[in-house]
Amino acid sequence: MTDLELMYLKSLSKQYPNAAAASTEIINLQAILNLPKSTEHFLTDIHGEYEQFNHVLKNGSGTVRRKIDEEFGINLSDRDKRSLATLIYYPKEKLDIVRNSEENLEDWYRINLHRLVQVTKRVSSKYTRSKVRKALPKEFAYVIEELITEKAEIQNKEAYYNEIIHSIIRVGVAPDFIVALSNLIQRMVIDHLHIVGDIFDRGPGPHIIMDTLRSYHSVDVQWGNHDVVWMGAAAGSRACIANVIRFSARYGNLRLLEEGYGINLIPLATFALETYGEDRSDVFRIRYDRDYDVSDLTLDEKMHKAITIIQFKLEGQLVRKYPEFGMDDRLLLDKIDFERGTVRICGKDYELRDTYMPTVDPADPYALSPGEEELMNKLTSAFTQCEKLKSHVRFLFSKGSLYKVYNSNLLYHGCVPVDEKGQFKKVTIRGQEYSGKALYDILEHHARKGYYSADPEERELGQDIMWYIWTGPNSPVFGKDKMATFERYFVEDKSVQKETKCAYYRLLDDEELINRILTEFGLHPDYSHIVNGHVPVEVKKGASPIRCGGKLLVIDGGFSKAYQGKTGIAGYTLVSNSHGMRLVAHKPFESTESAIINESDIFSDDISVEVYPMRRRVADTDIGADIRDQISQLEDLLSAYHEGLIAERG
Repeated sequence: MTDLELMYLKSLSKQYPNAAAASTEIINLQAILNLPKSTEHFLTDIHGEYEQFNHVLKNGSGTVRRKIDEEFGINLSDRDKRSLATLIYYPKEKLDIVRNSEENLEDWYRINLHRLVQVTKRVSSKYTRSKVRKALPKEFAYVIEELITEKAEIQNKEAYYNEIIHSIIRVGVAPDFIVALSNLIQRMVIDHLHIVGDIFDRGPGPHIIMDTLRSYHSVDVQWGNHDVVWMGAAAGSRACIANVIRFSARYGNLRLLEEGYGINLIPLATFALETYGEDRSDVFRIRYDRDYDVSDLTLDEKMHKAITIIQFKLEGQLVRKYPEFGMDDRLLLDKIDFERGTVRICGKDYELRDTYMPTVDPADPYALSPGEEELMNKLTSAFTQCEKLKSHVRFLFSKGSLYKVYNSNLLYHGCVPVDEKGQFKKVTIRGQEYSGKALYDILEHHARKGYYSADPEERELGQDIMWYIWTGPNSPVFGKDKMATFERYFVEDKSVQKETKCAYYRLLDDEELINRILTEFGLHPDYSHIVNGHVPVEVKKGASPIRCGGKLLVIDGGFSKAYQGKTGIAGYTLVSNSHGMRLVAHKPFESTESAIINESDIFSDDISVEVYPMRRRVADTDIGADIRDQISQLEDLLSAYHEGLIAERG
């Protein structure tokens, strides 16, 4: 044994001061290895749709209802099962309805408390008592532990068990107890949550989703391009800030910035009125839903136009600054002929749908006007000083990354850039070429520097890289040859608006490529999977989320309402437990109110991806590998005690 190893064991002995303590922990850890693998839940492309996200999170993509079915079988009607499930999802709201409708409230409490206890027993049965105890709400911890560990049918215990339920009702805490049990079931039914990108943009509530994730018991996030652009905005990237505001304006969602994050947009409104007050352009129409206040429409359209022109200028500056980005085709302001009202794209002239651009100087089209410069300084200050946004972005950095390897699954949002032959593309970043996993790693490295570095040059480079991750042609989370924003606004011809996807998306069933990707990230291709978001699965056209014989799973089916007409469904999610992996397709979500009143769920189809021949145990997971390492270290400590190398204490 080396001196370093002995030093480590002496440090470990402070936690386990004698052979008995070390032996007890070895026994405990060895037993844990034989527990069933816990349940993982995968969601992606939420795009601010917080009500649907909240419902899917609460029902565990049908996992709660499965547990109810397993527990009660044919002993409960489907109506009673739906009622119980809704109670678990929305206990406070359901209790409000029950108080006003039930004639015998005590009977209702007694029946549902018994049912909730039964479900709680089932969902907690594969965890150690210690883990369950840590999850219990403090105010009811002792009582809940008694109820879920005692067996009412055992002689002399039935009366004790029933008296606990009776007393809960008699002392008036039944509603609070029901809420506590329901929340505990939600907590125990899913052990770990994976968000495979794109929390932000389009929908109205990404800030609500972020608050929910920050309080979730166990979660990781793989950044999507829509997340990274918000992270860049929070870091101070002016190009990212312009994109975030433009996107919010386009979808009638500026209220998110003003009310959700407290970002002052009055300077933008003032500038837009002064600059585009008399302009009547249909190009910058707002896409809005029924919650949008149409009295803001005219002003929002002018703000939309103002920030869009600024975005094109700021992006043009970055394209010129970094020739290695290969984005010269995005330099279009200098291709405008204002006299003729045309723009030249790929050698061909196209008529502009809008030519009123008073801040664009043909002699220097990418320079901000003095008014635009002043505006961007104010907006940059507002974004970088927003405490709520900072807390959300720091959470994304602490819990997130561009990819994650977890329990033989490779999780990423977009794609691995490859050429038409399936070879990893080489991308130049600051004069050095990167491809495959190394490309992900260097981009993430710079993104972190862009937010945290104290060095001004590193920070500026990192923020510019975050913009590239959002929109660059070889960005792993974008995956297209261009973002044709200018063309969609200003050119009628649909052919120039086309964005061609990376070759990766045409090779999703190429087993050689998928195996190469898995190997590149350190996974064995025979028993590993890729979990992929970003691209909606067009079910209406017969597309399948299961690709390459089940090795690759695309789980973005379109949470966003903007996609549902294209996809035909409202999202895919994935559940992995000790028995296998299953995809769940979701119907469009009407509202939380409808889900409570009508006791309706939104999952519609359950697709088995893989059924394990033997039930997976903790020993088969990444946590199991860590536990085996701990056992090995404890066994070394035990040997040191037995050999007298370390003196026992206590």
